[in-house]
Amino acid sequence: MTDSDLDIIYTRLCKTMTQLGQPNTSLFLARFAMLAIDRIDDPAVALNLIDDASEGMTESAPR
Repeated sequence: MTDSDLDIIYTRLCKTMTQLGQPNTSLFLARFAMLAIDRIDDPAVALNLIDDASEGMTESAPR
């Protein structure tokens, strides 16, 4: 995939989330992730992507 392809896809993703609205964003992303995981069809790759995506993120809610 080229940088241009990635830009087009990211733009579509952002526009779709904006159209769906903030209350639906989490559900949309979860559904998107499940569809992507199904297409990846490799548990190790999917698990590594989950770890990579969460890297550097911390829980923002106070404990």
